[in-house]
Amino acid sequence: MHAKHAESALTCSRRCAGVGHTGRVRRGRGVTKAVLGLAAGLLLAGCAEGADPEERAERRTESGAPTAAISPSEDGNDPTDGQPTEEPADEALPPVRDRLSLPAMMRQEPDGGRPRIVRTEVTTDAYTRYEIVYRSGDRRTSGILLRPHGPGPFPAIVLNHGYIDPAVYRTGQGLAREQDALARAGFVVLHTDYGGHAGSDPIGPLERESRLAYTADAVNAVEALRRLRYVDDDRLAMLGRSMGGGITMNALVTQPGLVRAAVLYSSISSDAVENIEHFAGRSDPARLREIYALFGTPRQNPDFYQDLSPRTFFDRITEPVLVHHGTVDGTCPPRWARETQRAMRAAGVRSRLRWYDGEDHAFYDQWSESMDRTIDFLRRELDA
Repeated sequence: MHAKHAESALTCSRRCAGVGHTGRVRRGRGVTKAVLGLAAGLLLAGCAEGADPEERAERRTESGAPTAAISPSEDGNDPTDGQPTEEPADEALPPVRDRLSLPAMMRQEPDGGRPRIVRTEVTTDAYTRYEIVYRSGDRRTSGILLRPHGPGPFPAIVLNHGYIDPAVYRTGQGLAREQDALARAGFVVLHTDYGGHAGSDPIGPLERESRLAYTADAVNAVEALRRLRYVDDDRLAMLGRSMGGGITMNALVTQPGLVRAAVLYSSISSDAVENIEHFAGRSDPARLREIYALFGTPRQNPDFYQDLSPRTFFDRITEPVLVHHGTVDGTCPPRWARETQRAMRAAGVRSRLRWYDGEDHAFYDQWSESMDRTIDFLRRELDA
């Protein structure tokens, strides 16, 4: 890549991550190589979400998503006025070896603004559904909010949808069944659209590729819920499906204690390399070779890939986790769920994996059973 273009990409990545002239970035090759590698097309979570029975939009398995990380923590002005400096060590956290990493996000404070109603979509016998926007760091993010009837305070949950091509995505798409079921069960539901989707502010290619910006939007959605008077901010949870499962795992390891329970449906792998090689390697081998040529293979540069894998940091998870996976999932292999469960239990996470015999990625025949288990789990863990 031409030096001018590389510098432009680096500047973009810092802006998208919420790192301006007062932000601190590490000097050295790691940042530049991460930018180049992500710009080349890291498919960290490219599995398309299975269609809900009532909606079937065209999906593409082409990935995309960045690092508009959670907005930077306030640690004072940088006396170097934007010059790269070595980030101070924090013995309580894993080291930041690259700005585009989960350890970097661990140092960012959640920053979500109060949801603002754009319009009322529908009022049912159990809840009212609103189209909303909320502030995620310095970006506006759209989404759907479902409020049960009554004064509250209610338990609340953030829903993280799977991959749907942003070009065809519409607000609130992807978890329609879960939205309805959870709201009827008495939960306030916030379904985030992620940056670059529907009415959310656009994001750059780096943001689409790393998925860290989507993680920031999910974390900031939890903080947005806390600002609602009818939400009990001590009873918050998160649910992610497919790609959203990976986003949920990212949120758990970067912000332990943010929620009290989490649910994963048909999730992608907790290992970044497995996702890259499964999706990029299967759909575009030339692209995979380009990634490794620019950044190095996992053998040559394991630290980068480890620091993008939530599995590396499972020992930071403080919440119970319920995992649902079909035995014949053709998009996210069942062995991924088995390996994630094994790694969580080894790290001391209170997790449970429920198998659904004959179910594929979308969960049709046994979805009601899985949702009953989800609601029971959430009520138990949130005392709801």
